[in-house]
This record gives sequence, structure tokens and C-alpha cells, in this order.
Amino acid sequence: MKQRVLFIVNPVSGTGSKQKILAAVEQYLNTNLFIPEIRETQRAGHAEEIAREAAADAVDVVVAIGGDGTVNEVGRGLIGTSTALGIIPCGSGNGLARHLHIPLIPRQAVELLNSRVIHTLDYGRIDGNPFFCTCGVGFDAILSKGFAEAGRRGLITYLEQALKQWLSFRPQSYIIEDALGRHHYEAFLIACANASQYGNNAYIAPEASMSDGLMDVVVIEPFNMWEAAEMALQLFSRTILFNSHVKVFKSDHIRIRRSGGGVIHCDGDPLIAGETVDVQLIEKGLRVVVCPPEMKKQPYVEHAFESSMRQFYGFQQQFQHGREQLGRLSKESLGLLKKK
Repeated sequence: MKQRVLFIVNPVSGTGSKQKILAAVEQYLNTNLFIPEIRETQRAGHAEEIAREAAADAVDVVVAIGGDGTVNEVGRGLIGTSTALGIIPCGSGNGLARHLHIPLIPRQAVELLNSRVIHTLDYGRIDGNPFFCTCGVGFDAILSKGFAEAGRRGLITYLEQALKQWLSFRPQSYIIEDALGRHHYEAFLIACANASQYGNNAYIAPEASMSDGLMDVVVIEPFNMWEAAEMALQLFSRTILFNSHVKVFKSDHIRIRRSGGGVIHCDGDPLIAGETVDVQLIEKGLRVVVCPPEMKKQPYVEHAFESSMRQFYGFQQQFQHGREQLGRLSKESLGLLKKK
């Protein structure tokens, strides 16, 4: 029996060509298995409405075509239903797609849908707002606000915003409460991760799983500017847990207390919250079309990772060059002072 599949397209999100993606759907979707339908969103929040209606109408699979925001909206509409979430990623970060090894190439993403491999995965809530990858407070929340207001997407914009926000950011004091008690931290950021990365292969929680019933709580303690390049490199090389400024523990429910209200982020979208932030993981709450084992070794995965690594090795070299120049200038200045 054929399954009904609805493709939800956000015409203004992401970076890829929607027409090319729809052409790939028409060419490569197995119509012996599926009866397809396509709908476009018209406003913010519309994707969630469409997905919720589709689930109520017993549509088998709803596919989000867009960036992380569109995926989050569609996923919210499918929580707790028998309808599965499919993803054809075309955003700037594609955090959930990358974690699930869903191809960034439209033809391969469509062919993955044809496999009809579906797992029931965990999701989280921060102050009641569903997230599927990460949420948090601190620098990444401030960065998400700057990135949202930048007007441009992509890794370069993200890096520009990271540098801009870094110059004025100050770490804060937090109390994290969980089943084991109260923990005090001076933190650069606190990230709660259901999936392993923010997007763009930036692995904030390399060991996170969407099927273990727990989130990885990552606390990054303050570090100086000389350590920033190493931290960035470790983020993209999946080795951040080896950094001495990083503390990680697992939990299914925490409360974060801070000195006042401010920005939080939910899958990269900035929100305003109070001084107490509640984060909870819900086990097995969302059905998702995932990558079959035989497709996980697709070349695009390695190519994307290698591209990120090249970019950040270049960033590290530039940072080191600037550090050496600053050191030479400091020595020269000290020598002039001694002569005087």
C-alpha cells in the first residue's frame, strides 16, 4: 500500500535552490511507494500548522524542505504523533540533518526517503519550547541573536558574528539544579544537547545520542583570547571534550538559575526567558526518517567535515600569526621602555 508524503517548502529559508530540490523530488521519489503532495509556507509558524494538520489527517511522512528553523517548525507539529519527520536540508547549518547523516545533496536525500527507515527519537523542551538539536544560555544564545539579526546566513556570517559578540561578551554565574543537587558555575556558555552539533559540523557534544533518553549538558568555563583558536579547532574536530575548560554531564531534566532574565536559544533561534530556565528531555517522542547504515559512508559527509577543518586550520594559522605579531610588538615596546 502506498504511503502519503507531504513536502513542506519554506520558499524564503535556507541557501539551496528550492526548484532544484523539487525537481529532484519529482525525478527520484519512488512513486510506487509514495503519493506525494507539496505545500509552501506563507508566514512564520505556518510549517508547524501544516504539519499538525497533516498528522491529524494520518499523512505517513511530512518532509521539511528548508533550514534548521523549518525543520524545527515541522518537527514541533509532529511530536507525539504516528507521522514521521523527513528532512531535505538546504539551510546554512543543517544541524539535525548532519547529526542523522542525511545527505545535503537533494537527490541523495530523496533516495534516503525511499528507504523508509524510521526511528523514534528523543527531543527536548526549554521553557516549554521544543528543540531537537541543542538549546542553551550564555554566549551561544547571544550569538544566535546576533546571527538572526545579521540579515545574512552561512558559516562566514556566523564567524563574523562570533568575533563581534566575543569582544563585548562577559561570562556569568549560574546554578544548575538536577537530580543530584545544585552545581555552581562561572560559565561562558551552557549547552543542552540532544544531538551532537550546532550545525556546520560544529560538535558541541560529540557523544550525544538522540536515543539514550538523556541530554548532554556541556558547560564551557571562561577562557582567555589566546585559547580561543584552540577551542574553535576542537569544536570542529570533535575533540572539545578534551579541553580543560569543558565540563560535561548527562541528565534528563535540569534547571538553570542566573542573576536575571535574558536571551536563550532553542535550536539556534533566540528567545527571551527569565532568570530560571527549565530544560527537559522527552524520550521517544518523534518519529524520524533516518539514514540506513549502508548510506552513512556517503562521500558528502567526509567532504563537509574536511571543508570545515580546512577553514578552521586556516583560522588557527591566522590567529597564531596575529598572536606572534602582538608578542613581537610587546617585546619591542618593553625594550624601548627599558632604554628610556
